Amino acid sequence: MNPRRKKRLFALSAIITIIAMAVGLMLYALNQNIDLFYTPSEILKGKNGQKPQPGQRLKIGGMVVVGSVQRHPETLDVSFKLTDTGPEVTVQYHGLLPDLFREGQGIVATGVLQSASVIKADEVLAKHDEEYMPPEVAEAVKGIKHVKPEQAGAY
Repeated sequence: MNPRRKKRLFALSAIITIIAMAVGLMLYALNQNIDLFYTPSEILKGKNGQKPQPGQRLKIGGMVVVGSVQRHPETLDVSFKLTDTGPEVTVQYHGLLPDLFREGQGIVATGVLQSASVIKADEVLAKHDEEYMPPEVAEAVKGIKHVKPEQAGAY
């Protein structure tokens, strides 16, 4: 083979190898940081035919069930239930909840699925005003009555 062709072939194969390695490393890094969004119904019934597995990182959004918030008296541990259209999922969280967190409000939590219906949350986000709700949560909770904080204790 011509030495000039050998150099071109070697350079081309080196470039292709470097690009393939870069793409592989990017996909590996993205795979570690992807948090799929689920609603309580999708966690229990599956999303597109697949249920999330215990140990999987995910985001969950829904409405905090009225009367379900349980706080540990001596630590920052909090447990509450989320719902969308029926099924309820328990979220366990250690830390301070956002100021806007209330029963009957929409929230999004990021964490790890512990069992079929229990999520250990790392982060809890509450919606910031009366009208805003992420589009995915709005789709999932159509038909659920919103409970204002002053009405939560009226039942």
